[in-house]
Amino acid sequence: MANYPWEKSYPPGVKWELDIPKKTLHQIFEESCAQYGDRPFTDFLDKVMSFRDYKEASDKAAAGFQKLGVKPGVNVGLYLPNTPHYIVAFFGILKAGGRVVNYSPLDAARELEFKIGDSETDILVTLDVAALYPKMAAMRGKTRLKKLIVGSIADYLPWPKNWLYPIAKKKEISQWPRDDWHMSFKDLLANDGKFQSHPAPADLWDEVAVLQYTGGTTGLPKAAMLTHGSIASAMAQGLAWTAPYTQAGEEKVVCVLPLFHIYALTTILIRHLSLGNEILLRFRFDAETTIRDIAEKKATLMLGVPTMYIALLQHPEIGKRDLSSLRLVTCGGASLPVEVEQSFQKITGFRVGGGWGMTETSPAGTNLPLQGDWKSGSIGMPLPGIVMEVVALDDPRRVLGPNEKGEFRIKGPNVMKGYWKKPKETEEAFVDGYLLTGDIGYMDERGYFFLVDRKKDMIISGGFNVFPSEVEQVIWGHPAVQECAVIGVPDDKWGEAVKAVIELKPGASVEAAQIIACCKEALGSVKAPKSVEFWDVLPRTAVGKVSKKDIRAVYWTGRDRAI
Repeated sequence: MANYPWEKSYPPGVKWELDIPKKTLHQIFEESCAQYGDRPFTDFLDKVMSFRDYKEASDKAAAGFQKLGVKPGVNVGLYLPNTPHYIVAFFGILKAGGRVVNYSPLDAARELEFKIGDSETDILVTLDVAALYPKMAAMRGKTRLKKLIVGSIADYLPWPKNWLYPIAKKKEISQWPRDDWHMSFKDLLANDGKFQSHPAPADLWDEVAVLQYTGGTTGLPKAAMLTHGSIASAMAQGLAWTAPYTQAGEEKVVCVLPLFHIYALTTILIRHLSLGNEILLRFRFDAETTIRDIAEKKATLMLGVPTMYIALLQHPEIGKRDLSSLRLVTCGGASLPVEVEQSFQKITGFRVGGGWGMTETSPAGTNLPLQGDWKSGSIGMPLPGIVMEVVALDDPRRVLGPNEKGEFRIKGPNVMKGYWKKPKETEEAFVDGYLLTGDIGYMDERGYFFLVDRKKDMIISGGFNVFPSEVEQVIWGHPAVQECAVIGVPDDKWGEAVKAVIELKPGASVEAAQIIACCKEALGSVKAPKSVEFWDVLPRTAVGKVSKKDIRAVYWTGRDRAI
């Protein structure tokens, strides 16, 4: 007899009960390196590195970090895109006993300054690329940052690319002074790789491994304290779900999602290193490169966000290239528009799976079955070991029944320890042992969850609750629309008026009145936008989602609403 309504909907071979070995992230890494040795772990711009290569490099990084004073309680920042430096430094920091602080390359100077102080980062690793180094170099003297370790993409390129790169990309490389404040990544690794190990793995299970910043509704981000246990649990929960459909040591995974984001860190890096799979490590997303990785390098797994699938659908070769090596295609980070899901399946033959999670859950939460039928628009059901409930918006202790809309709350071993140095916010985030997610939706009788919208995104217009995602789904259905965001804007009559901000497909055109008319016909006049504005390009977050925070700032700066 099922204990939870979703258990009866679980795919064959998947059980809710889950035994998670208490291993640290670097122990998982060490065991995989020992098991898979000379097998390829990453392919970065045709430079293939084995598990053994990473084992040796991360040992040297650990020794180098310890010489700089890294030990338990010390936080080290990573301000890096997807390059081997990230993986080497990540596990080097953990082996040295430190904690990793992830910084986004899209962070503005104000955010970088705040995060360095808030996270107590004294040592940070970056690259000499023009998009990164100058912003971090500007933190010298303004923040507590005491040592900047600078790497080069050429460090991990095959010959002759490593020789040609500094010449060909001269304009994209920043020069930096050789002084006591700086250190080269090569010098960090210039040692024998002998470092002092720290407490036994079981003793570190509840210790913080990563400080992962998440956008704050009041303008300042806060760091989720993700422990070795929470990330390892999220990895194990994902493995339990995908195990029947993947083969350890045989998969090639497209990695265009940024590793500094928890989505890729857990579901690509940690999960697939544990399986001995090869990661096609890419600096950034590019539709042509991704199609080539599938067609020519025979990638078998792809994880993306809606923006990436929209871009792939617009590539002229998407229906002509051989994509038959793919076994699983999933989407996360944001809800995939039904129109995009259906178009992708029609053109490629692959149904895009996915689910829901958040930084605070490392980011495991729900997932759709990887095979069989499911309802379009659902985010799936809770992964093994996770309990989710829907509670009343005005009382987070009152659990609602099937098909009643309320706020999701979640508990499981994957949930964060709390917010770094924010006891008040931590206390407010938990009720009865559950984390309040801020997401609004409902659960049906089969245990499938449906996300309606973010609580903070809900628009109260003339006393009526309007969920932006509902309006966005209608707008996405228009053939001229590439991307859209629906927000509430200040209005003397309505309090908040529904506004649609739209990015059109190249060469397409549509009148604002047509968009409003479509929405009125589908949703009625209350939910339809009162105004529509067309932008050349919508701002995006580091993971590729449309940034409503940045869009709201245009209309709410100087107003009362938090952005």
